[in-house]
Amino acid sequence: MKALKILTQGIVQGVGFRPYVYRLASELDLKGYVRNLGNVVEIVIEGENSNLFVERLPKELPPIARIDTMDVESIKNNDYSDFEIIESEDSYSGISIIPPDVAICDKCLEEIRNPTDRRYKYAFNACTDCGPRFTVIDNVPYDRIRTSMDEFPLCDECLKEYTKPLNRRYHGEAICCSDCGPKMEIYEGQTKIETENPIKLGADKLKEGKILAIKGIGGTHLAVDAYNDEAIKELRKRLNRPNQAFAVMCKDLKTAQSYAQLTKKEIETITSNKRPIVILKKNDGYKFPESLSPGLHNIGVMLPYSPMHYLLFDEGDIDTYVMTSANIPGEPMMIKNKDIINGVNDYSLVHNRKILNRCDDSVIRFRNNEMSFIRRSRGYTPEHYKINYEVNEANVLALGPELDVTFAIAKGDTVYPSQHIGNTNKPKTLEFLKQAIEHMEKITKINEFDIIACDMHPHFFTTRLAYELAEKYGAEVLPVQHHHAHSTALANDNEIDEMIVIAADGVGYGSDATSWGGEILYTDIKSFERMGHLQPQLMPGGDVATKYPARMLASILNDEELIKNYSDYFKYGEIEIKNIFKQINAGINVGKTTSTGRILDSMAVALEICNERTYEGECSMKLESAAYYSTKDIEIPIIIEDNVLNTTEILKEVVRLYQNGEKKADVAAAGQNAVARGLCELAITAANKKNINEIGATGGVFYNEAITDTVKNYLENSGFRFIQHKNTCAGDGSVSLGQAIIAKKV
Repeated sequence: MKALKILTQGIVQGVGFRPYVYRLASELDLKGYVRNLGNVVEIVIEGENSNLFVERLPKELPPIARIDTMDVESIKNNDYSDFEIIESEDSYSGISIIPPDVAICDKCLEEIRNPTDRRYKYAFNACTDCGPRFTVIDNVPYDRIRTSMDEFPLCDECLKEYTKPLNRRYHGEAICCSDCGPKMEIYEGQTKIETENPIKLGADKLKEGKILAIKGIGGTHLAVDAYNDEAIKELRKRLNRPNQAFAVMCKDLKTAQSYAQLTKKEIETITSNKRPIVILKKNDGYKFPESLSPGLHNIGVMLPYSPMHYLLFDEGDIDTYVMTSANIPGEPMMIKNKDIINGVNDYSLVHNRKILNRCDDSVIRFRNNEMSFIRRSRGYTPEHYKINYEVNEANVLALGPELDVTFAIAKGDTVYPSQHIGNTNKPKTLEFLKQAIEHMEKITKINEFDIIACDMHPHFFTTRLAYELAEKYGAEVLPVQHHHAHSTALANDNEIDEMIVIAADGVGYGSDATSWGGEILYTDIKSFERMGHLQPQLMPGGDVATKYPARMLASILNDEELIKNYSDYFKYGEIEIKNIFKQINAGINVGKTTSTGRILDSMAVALEICNERTYEGECSMKLESAAYYSTKDIEIPIIIEDNVLNTTEILKEVVRLYQNGEKKADVAAAGQNAVARGLCELAITAANKKNINEIGATGGVFYNEAITDTVKNYLENSGFRFIQHKNTCAGDGSVSLGQAIIAKKV
């Protein structure tokens, strides 16, 4: 009789994989066993249908499972009497990984809405096909004793389900019911309110215009009625977020379609079991207050993904809520009850299950009908990436930049990306980064590193951390240029060995120690060459010019009389303008930048669209939204000399057109278009020089749909293949991935 041992790696823990193996083996009358071995699942089978088992195993997987590798070897027959699921061991370190948290499945949703079901209205219903994974696990193998569910011993009924291999809750580590699982509570301030239905009371308070904190699966949301202008403004006031758009959660797809435009791909994404926030264009039925998404033509929308979300909609009569992360700007989400009930909210809907790993909502935007991650986190983390190049033997920890940080761990040809961490210039977020690294070490079983990769910027907190960790692990520090890392993540995403890349963003420390952000690079992954860029511009006051881009406009135009037309945009009016020009002429505290973001911000000032950045990317985003409504094509000439695009002349023409009475929207569109065409011309020159046909686009500027479309069409009409991000972030969220790949490249 044939006997085989199979080692499977991939997403094979916590997804119903072992019961699936049991059912398949039983159906084929095979004997043996299946068990977890750390990060790998081992299967031993004996019987005539062993080959058929191997053939069918990867083809009929449970919804969340994925097999990446399957090693099969013949072994000696042991004459097993049955097929069993046996106890896990921790004896093998492979490349399997815990799956991400996924949305409640249809069967569990049906149960919480069925008055005759024992889990009716239970906010923590889950099974092997759905619910929390990454946010509740402490260590591997993924068994209940190594999760935050360990504090909730199963009742007799749940235990029966948990121990029956043919039940969909078999070894579903997050399963529970109202008799044995976590409980919801509601607080007004710090006072607990006694009620049989905390979620219903929470829905009632939202109807009254109150601010409600909702502790969820991987973090906490602050919620208000999305139709209530007063409540939204009060939330802004308390969070000190005067302008940044709030994401919303609506009860179903039909509701989203009543106020937003959705393509087929956007529908597939927003309804998937990953349930990200998707940035959608507003439609003619949009009826929310301007305070919800001020100055923008789009809005971030998500559908419910946990039982408590569905119950919140079921218990109330509001079809859309603001759902924004409960955190002080720049700091991690609150996850502890004591912090939540002491927050800025009026009421707190909390529970007694620990959140072991924060995991913020993922954010996705489609451009030219192609998906791009703005934030890759819940629903996707910690799914791993494969490095599509020959790699060295080093274990790598890559720490990312300083803002919008993720980190990544690489071993072999596999990279494990972290969840969204945030802005590490805040002490609490830096501490969160350190904790998240420790946790990822545990669940990947990679806790020794040969290389610590980081950004080239010498003053980033992540750079300092790299040297601390290098000393701890006895590792080498590898500084990586910011846009090179961007480019490498893009190239790997598209399995390209070399390419010309347009890297356009707000800021990245250049190899010449100046601020880059409008670059044309050649990269062969391991190295890069700068082949063109935007005109260097002075930044009076350094980073102050980023917050108040009227300073940038003054520097770019270098015309004191003209800038006086914008004196209202300067706190001290014409006196400040005079001092800025003195500062520029004296060269005191004046940085230099080639940033595309700073040019777009300056256009927003020139067109009186936005004069202060109160959140990342605000001015450029409002410029894009203004341009969205353009009805007239205006072409601004571009000037390129010595592979440098003259942005001063573009800005001067923007001002001239606007002062001559052209519509704001039309000039905004023309200005964006000119920058996009200029970058394309620089890239084409570089591609021809290197005899390369692929030109890619990366950096936060390429979240701008109009600029992305212009670049794509221009390059393709010129005979080049346009490359964009698919499963990675155009912004800084994938910098750590690029750093890790560069460190691993042979």
